[in-house]
Amino acid sequence: MALHDAGGFAVWRTGTVLSVLLAVWGLLAATRITRGEEDAGRWDVLLAGRVPVRSVVAHHLATLVAWALLAGVAAFTGLFAAGATAGGATAHATGLALCGVFFVALGTLTSQVFAERSSASGAAVAVLGVGMLLKMVGDGIAGLEWLRWLSPFGMAALARPYDGDHMGPLAVLGAVCTLLAVAAIAAAGRRDVRGGHLPSSSGRAPRRVLLGSPQAFAVRRLLRPLAAWSAGIGVYYLLIGVLAVSMTAFLAANPRFAELAAQAGFGGLVTVEGYVATLFALLAVPVGAFAAVRLAGLAQEETSRRLTLLLAQPVTRVRVLAAEVAAAVGGAFVLTTVAGLATWAGARTVGAGLGLLAALSGAWNVLPVVFLCLGIGALALAWVPRAVAFAGCVPAAGGFLLKVFADTWGWPTWIGQVSPFTHLTALPDVPVGRDAAMVMTTIGVLAVVVGAAGYRRRDLRV
Repeated sequence: MALHDAGGFAVWRTGTVLSVLLAVWGLLAATRITRGEEDAGRWDVLLAGRVPVRSVVAHHLATLVAWALLAGVAAFTGLFAAGATAGGATAHATGLALCGVFFVALGTLTSQVFAERSSASGAAVAVLGVGMLLKMVGDGIAGLEWLRWLSPFGMAALARPYDGDHMGPLAVLGAVCTLLAVAAIAAAGRRDVRGGHLPSSSGRAPRRVLLGSPQAFAVRRLLRPLAAWSAGIGVYYLLIGVLAVSMTAFLAANPRFAELAAQAGFGGLVTVEGYVATLFALLAVPVGAFAAVRLAGLAQEETSRRLTLLLAQPVTRVRVLAAEVAAAVGGAFVLTTVAGLATWAGARTVGAGLGLLAALSGAWNVLPVVFLCLGIGALALAWVPRAVAFAGCVPAAGGFLLKVFADTWGWPTWIGQVSPFTHLTALPDVPVGRDAAMVMTTIGVLAVVVGAAGYRRRDLRV
C-alpha cells in the first residue's frame, strides 16, 4: 500500500471498513428484498400473473447492483475532489463497488437456494467471514499470498490503488460477480414460489428454550448472529495482535509513514499501545453496525406482522424495545470483549508486551459510540422505521469517515468535532477520557428514552 501518498493512506485507513460495510449492506439488502419480500407474501399477486420469478429477481438484482456501483462512483468522486490522482481513485472505487456487487449477487443467489431468509443471510455472512479470513491470512503470511485470489476483498486489495493500480485482479473479480449474478437468475427460474433448492426441514422438534418472556426471546434471537459476528471480529483482531510487533517496527524504521499517519489524526503508531489503540477505534464501526442491525430486525419483525399477536397481549411495545436494546448492549459488550481478548492473545504470541487489562480497556473504550448508534436507531424506529439500519450506523461509520477526511484534508476544526471519534481517547496508549465517554453515553441513553416514547405512541406498521 502506498502510505507515502495521501490517497494511498486514505485507502489504507478506510478501504477495508468501506468494503465490509458495503458488503454487509449488499447481502442483507439482497436477502431482504428478494427472499424476505417473497416470504412475507408481497410477491404473491405479482407472481400469480404472467411475470416469472426469474424476471422479478433479475430486476431487483439489477437495481441493487446499480446502487453498489453508485457507491463506487461516490468513492471516486470524493478522492478525486480531494486532489487524489484519478488512476488510484479509479482502482479503489472499482474494487469497492465490485465488493458490493459480489455480495449483492451472492445474497440473491443464497435467497434462491434456501427457503428461509435467515438461512440465506447466514450463508452469505459465512462467505463474508471466510473472505475476510482468507485476505488477512494472505496479507499476514508470506507463503500464502495466493489466498487473496480466493476472496473478493483480497482481489480488491491486489489492485494496489496508488501503488501500481493493477486492474487485472478487478477484471477477475468482475467476472466472478457476473457468474454469481447469472447463477442467481438461473436458480430463480428453477424453483417454486416461496420455495428454494434446499427447503427448510419440517420435521424438527420444537425448541422452547428462551421463549418465556420478551427479554428471553431477545436473547434467543441474538445468539446465532452474535456467534457469527464474534468469530469474524475475533479472527480480525487476533491478526492485529500478531502483527503488532512487525507493524510498529516498520513504522519506527520509516518515520515518514508515521508522520503522514500523525497528520491524518493517527499518531502513536510506533508503539504497541498506540498501534492497537488506533485499530481499536475501528471496532466501533462493526459493533455499532451490529447494534443497529438488531434494532432494524425488530422493525422488520413489526413490518412483517410477526409482532402483531404478541403486541395484542398485555405486553407493551416499550417492554419489547427495552428487551432488544438490553440484548444489543450485552451483545456489544461480548463483541468488544472478544476483540480485546483476541488482540491480547495475538500480541502475547509474538511477545508484544500488551497487558490483558490494557487490551480489554482499549476495546471497551468504543462502547459509548455504540450507545450513540443504539440511540439514533431507537429514534429512527419511532419515526422512520425503514431507515433504522442506516440511521443507526451513522454515528459509527459516518463518524469514522468524517474524522478521517477532516484530519487528512485539513477541514475546519469544528467539522471534525462533530465526529464522536474525535472525543475518544486512544486507550490503552493514553488514560481514559471519562467526561467525553459519559456525555456520549448520556446522549445515547436519552435518545433511547425519547425513541421508546415515540415508538409507544405511533401506530403499528402493518
